[in-house]
Order: sequence, then structure tokens, then C-alpha cells
Amino acid sequence: MVINSILDTDLYKFTTSYAYIKLFPYAFGTFSFKDRDETVYSEEFLAALKDEIKNLAVVALKPDELEYMFTHCRFIPRVYWEWLASFRFDPEKIEVYLDENRHLHMEVTDYLYKVTLYEVPLLAIISEIKNRFLNRVPDRDVILDRLVGKVHLSNVHGMPFSEFGTRRRFSFEVHDIVVSYLKHYAKFCTGTSNCYLAMKYDMRPMGTHPHEWFMFHGAQFGYKHANYMALENWVNVYDGDLGTALSDTYTSDSFLSNFSRKQAKLFDGVRCDSGNEFEFIDRLVERYKELGIDPTTKTIIFSNALDFGKALQLFDYCKGKIRCSFGIGTNLTNDTGFPPCNIVMKLSRCKMNQNQEWRECVKLSDDLGKHMGSSAEVEACLYELRLKGLN
Repeated sequence: MVINSILDTDLYKFTTSYAYIKLFPYAFGTFSFKDRDETVYSEEFLAALKDEIKNLAVVALKPDELEYMFTHCRFIPRVYWEWLASFRFDPEKIEVYLDENRHLHMEVTDYLYKVTLYEVPLLAIISEIKNRFLNRVPDRDVILDRLVGKVHLSNVHGMPFSEFGTRRRFSFEVHDIVVSYLKHYAKFCTGTSNCYLAMKYDMRPMGTHPHEWFMFHGAQFGYKHANYMALENWVNVYDGDLGTALSDTYTSDSFLSNFSRKQAKLFDGVRCDSGNEFEFIDRLVERYKELGIDPTTKTIIFSNALDFGKALQLFDYCKGKIRCSFGIGTNLTNDTGFPPCNIVMKLSRCKMNQNQEWRECVKLSDDLGKHMGSSAEVEACLYELRLKGLN
């Protein structure tokens, strides 16, 4: 089995699941898979994928895992973890097939507080069995040799980072090797997003909220109000905890224009996940100053497909301007000499309750060509936000 623990996922899946339960318990959603490389898959791969999907049905929260999450995540009440202990993945809800071009299609639909939990395990499964079918065998010495240099760079420069690599890891085995090494040798590694490995290696579980939280608000309340309402509702749930605001769901231009003084003071910082990071640093610093806030008291988390060399450039650029840290994923857990998967799974539609009509979800990006959603809905979103020229 690829997934042996329900905690073998990112923390923000649980924080978002609990937020849906608290504020939108009747809402439904569909997550849809996208392979940006348009990989051609085999029938044998599909059969192996379906077997792993069936295996998900027996994955459940164990008593020791419940106690760990309750004691290490004070912002989520025990009642959520007790509910999670009763939750089971339902393979029947996962629609998966190859089209006539042998491209993989996969969708999952359920209550939002449940369906959000499927995303990361499914992506990790696809990544691992794809590598297996391509007969890729990672060399442990190669992995460690590459890791040594990255950790040394962080240690020498005092550059903080966390490990964010569950969804596109080479395999669980490689992920485990990497996190074990970080635990023992990386002086400035602040934690891992993977809850199971955080528990195994006594590291801090890391994460706040994902794009889907903003996409849901955009679909239900309009794109102009999505950023503001998503952050307000996050505060309503977490009361100041998990205070890193994601900036690029509807472009950072839209985010910064709606970033209120109250939110800028309340949130500890902002996560930058696309676009030109150096330009974003200057714009965010300027926005904090406009709002009368000392930017050196705030933090940017960079998480846009980073390697350690790029991270060091950003780290140096931020000095004296704003604090920074780095969420590094694929460059840690899939730097094996083989090209990693370029796969995502995003919220594609939602509705507030069973009787409401489905509404399409859209994600824009500061990187051209990475908008998600139908062309018609993307156009409507761009028009509403007066970003017509960015498509």
C-alpha cells in the first residue's frame, strides 16, 4: 500500500476540513485531476491505481495518531479528531478512467469537509506508481548527496525552510529518507507539512489554508469579495491562529488591493505561490507601509516550485525589508535524477447545499498559462476583477 496512515497528508487538509465543518457543513464539492504534462498512461497503470484506491478504504485514524494531533494542533478541537477516527475514504466516490488518448481523468465528489481529504493521498499515489511503472529506482546515495548540499546551504546562511513535498514525492520511502535527514542535520528546518512524518520524527506539522478555500468563496460570493471573505471566515474559525494568508488565487494584484489594515495587522504574513517573487516582495512591503505596518514584523512564505539556490537569492533580497521562510516540496522529495510529475488536483465546482445548482470554481495565477477553470468562467473572473489583459 502507498498510503498506510490517514496522517500521511498535509496539515492544511485537516485545517480546511474543520473550517468547512464549522462554517459550511452542508456544502458539496468536486475535486478534479489535471496532468499538466499530458502523460500517456497504460491500462496496467490504471489497474494498479484502482487497486491503491481500493486500499484507501481501510485507512483510518489510529488512537495514538488521534492523541498526537490533538496535543500538537491546539487550534482544532478534539471533537474533529474523534470524527476523523470514524471517517473512511470511499473508493466508489472516485471516478477514474483513461480517455481515448490514454490521458488520466479522475474526479471525487462529496461534502466539502470530506472530499478535501482525498486530494493529497491521490496525488501521492499517482506519483509513486507512475515512477514504479517507469522502472525508476532511486539511488539512496544520490538522494542524500543532493540533500547534503541543500542542508549545508541553509545551515550556513541561517535560512529557514519547511518540507512541503507530499503530493509530488517520488515515493513514501524517499520522503521518509528526506525528512529523517532533515530532522537530524537541518538546523533551520522549521517542520514538515506531512502529519505522519511530523509525528514519526517529532517535528512541527506545518500548514494553513489552500487555494480551494478562496476558490469556494469566489464561486459562492463573487470574485471581487473572495479574498476578503475567505480571510474573514478563516479568522472566524481560527481566531488568529494559522495566520499566513495565501495571496495568488485571483492574482496578487487583486489580493493586495483587498488586503485590509485589519487583516494585514492580524495575519502574521503572506504566502507567495506564483509569479515574480522579487517584485512581490517590493509590492507587499509597500502595501504594509501604506497601511502603517512595519513590514519587518511580518513574514513572507515562498512556496513556488523553489530550489535552494533560488530560495537563497530571495532570502538575501528580503534582508532588512521583511522576514521570510520557504516551503520547499518537490526539490526535496523528488530530486532523484528523474523528472517529477507535474500533477494537481483542484476544486472544480461546488454548491452551498444539496438543493443549490453547481457553480464552477476558478483559480487564476500570477504565472501566465496556469489559470484553472473553463475558458468562459476564467474570462468572467478576469472581467469582474478588471484583469482582462492577463489571460
